[in-house]
Amino acid sequence: MASRPVRSGVTARVLDVLGAFTAEAPVLGLSEIAKRTGLPLTTAHRIVGELAAGGALHRGDDGRYRIGLRLWEIAHLAPASHDLRDAAMPFLEDLHEVTRHNVQLAVLDPEDPGEVVYVERLSSRDAVSIVTRSGSRLPAHATGVGLVLLAHADPDDVERVLARPLRRFTPYTVCDPGGVRSLLAQVRSGGFVISDRQIEAVSLSVAAPVSQGSGPVVAALSIVVPAVGTNPHTWVPAVRAAARGISRALAPQ
Repeated sequence: MASRPVRSGVTARVLDVLGAFTAEAPVLGLSEIAKRTGLPLTTAHRIVGELAAGGALHRGDDGRYRIGLRLWEIAHLAPASHDLRDAAMPFLEDLHEVTRHNVQLAVLDPEDPGEVVYVERLSSRDAVSIVTRSGSRLPAHATGVGLVLLAHADPDDVERVLARPLRRFTPYTVCDPGGVRSLLAQVRSGGFVISDRQIEAVSLSVAAPVSQGSGPVVAALSIVVPAVGTNPHTWVPAVRAAARGISRALAPQ
């Protein structure tokens, strides 16, 4: 994995402010932002004011801030959330229509291969509840899409990920590096993985890789179904077929 440029100065502080917002805390007051970033209140006030003026943050009537539409517009220019999503949507919609379960598309964070970012999620009212949404992220070791992507990642990156403490979400989360390696081997040999109750005890996922035609794996597709009363192997053919369809759509013309 290539070394990252050192973050410093104004850019680092701006990114820290934006990074203070999470799925669990999408709306923050100025003092909360300063506390989360470790910035002096005056510095946070100046940066937040400039970001709000540029549309990157939105200030509500209550004086608190949320991510602005300008950032949403910029984010959609990224290939992972634009070209990939456009090619995948017909197949995601077909899979969702057939199964009526949660369907997800995710990519590995190129700056941190220990995390996946969800590009798209389709759900329905009667589908099992899940924690993900478009733009959210989760640790790769505990998700079906993450295991698929790690299985096809650079081996050095994988070893760096497995050298870290692996977060446990449920009693079923595989946190032992040897156990994760076993799941990665299953992905490479079988072309899919079943992640059983690793994020939430009520659900499991079936995931398969998406490649650029016959090229490298660039994303992963999964279906999330109830853990009780479900035989996940019945969904493997549909998930793999949808993943292959997206891969063909991404093939260089």
